[in-house]
Amino acid sequence: MIQKDSTAFNINSNKANHFDAIVVGSGMSGGWAAKEFTEKGFNTLVLERGRNIEHGDYPTATMEPWTDPHGMAMDPQVIADNPVVGKCYAFTKEHEHHFVKDKEHPYIQIKPFDWIRGYQVGGKSLMWARQVQRWSDLDFEANAKDGHGIDWPIRYADLAPWYSYVEKFIGISGNRDGLDQIPDGEFLPPFDMNCVEKDIKKTIEGAFPSRNVVIGRSANITQRHNERGPCMARNRCARGCPFGGYYSANSSTLPAAKKTGFMTLRPHSVVHSIIYDDAKRKAIGVRVIDANTKETIEYFSKVIFLNAGTVNTTAILLNSKSNTFQEGLGNESDVLGRYLMDHDFRGHARGRIEGYEDSYYKGHRPTGLYMPRFRNYKNDKQQSFLRGYAYQLGASRWTGNWKPGDPTIGSDFKDKLTEFGSWGMGMGPMGEQLPYAENRITLNKEQTDDWGVPLVEVDAEFKDNENVMLEDALNNAAEMMEAFGCKDVSTGIDPKWNVGLGIHEMGTARMGHSPKDSVLNKFNQIHNAKNVFVSDGACMTSSACQNPSLTYMAITARASNYAIDELKKGNL
Repeated sequence: MIQKDSTAFNINSNKANHFDAIVVGSGMSGGWAAKEFTEKGFNTLVLERGRNIEHGDYPTATMEPWTDPHGMAMDPQVIADNPVVGKCYAFTKEHEHHFVKDKEHPYIQIKPFDWIRGYQVGGKSLMWARQVQRWSDLDFEANAKDGHGIDWPIRYADLAPWYSYVEKFIGISGNRDGLDQIPDGEFLPPFDMNCVEKDIKKTIEGAFPSRNVVIGRSANITQRHNERGPCMARNRCARGCPFGGYYSANSSTLPAAKKTGFMTLRPHSVVHSIIYDDAKRKAIGVRVIDANTKETIEYFSKVIFLNAGTVNTTAILLNSKSNTFQEGLGNESDVLGRYLMDHDFRGHARGRIEGYEDSYYKGHRPTGLYMPRFRNYKNDKQQSFLRGYAYQLGASRWTGNWKPGDPTIGSDFKDKLTEFGSWGMGMGPMGEQLPYAENRITLNKEQTDDWGVPLVEVDAEFKDNENVMLEDALNNAAEMMEAFGCKDVSTGIDPKWNVGLGIHEMGTARMGHSPKDSVLNKFNQIHNAKNVFVSDGACMTSSACQNPSLTYMAITARASNYAIDELKKGNL
């Protein structure tokens, strides 16, 4: 039984800490909530557990290897000390300061889970992959049609205008390809395919008529847009871009919110829990632990948006207990924490391309090619697995002209390392992971972190559907590469890749039609605590096989404007 005085917090304290809205998290979706509320004139507090980073404060943005005593090579001891984040492709010396080290913020892995985090203002929007394909009704109707998972309470038509709203502000480069699986949006000019990629597209679309190869739609902008950019094609995005060549909260939404004069940004603020008033039957504020002083502070508002990132958002809800919600805020049916999903990136395929030796390309294009889902779509019916996968693919020239059998020492070896290598092709499938009730997060009842917050426990794994789908994806990749004429085609699966390493964690506080099987309604409100909204990855009801960040932003813009309308009506 929860007692009214069971916490160390005084819910009547510090009335001066009142705001119209509180946004927890300052990254991909939190920046959008902050922008929408402040631009409508609402006094908004933005809480971020990490340090502040102002746009432009990117210390490695222009560093070159020859300016570093170790040539920008990562200290092997740092990798050894960080076995989880050390597996991330972007955890390198030039990006290291944007990533959470394993021991700084521990969690408990019941099954192996690779939790990759960025605790700073802007969050992971500073170091994301920037791929922004829209979802479609193929995704929003999937649960209802095949019966795995509950029905989404929204459809593409509900989100389409908000996709456009977001795209027009952040800037998206892409081509209008006319494909139903990835509807067209508001695009700036696309990046170009190189000469080999144009031939790959022609060959694959000719040999496999149901499959399409398009240039990846990217949040890198190809022309100046909203006083940012353009992208310089340096492919140094995860360092932070001083030109604003790609969307980050730091370069886009947070400056827009700051410009209004209605945003209060408070870094170093670890949100402990949501304060729920049982008598008023609504949330009234949040409890915060100052990350540096450990001081407990309470802030109050009419509406609260949780955008702390999938796992942290749900951990806050699980830790928000009251007489009404004794198992966590919104957890009326033991759904909160369940149905954790990621994308399956475990597989890879590569091959060597002969010819084209007289051709090269300019710059470091920050996006690749994309092949949208074709399995279990239209006339393709698979009996061995549900849903489908997309591919990220591309062709480039390899570094060095050294071949097996060539000298491995001496001037000839050195010369060959400076020559252009062969062309190569790579394909990486991105598979949809189904929502499983047993893939979940919980809070440990005995261990807490340095701020007194219970440690998160994660129990998740890929299952048979993902394993069978991955085998199909690799077989198809090899077939398509051989059809193009690739030599030495090989495929493989990374045995050390666990759920989480895709950095697309989703679910655990899903949207639905009823509190009997979901946490949130169609406007991202907690069913029976309607002034609390969740619009980051935690709200997702399925995972599709497109990168999800654009959808988080569109959902947040939609939910924010709904909340603003409800506030104006006096309904919250």
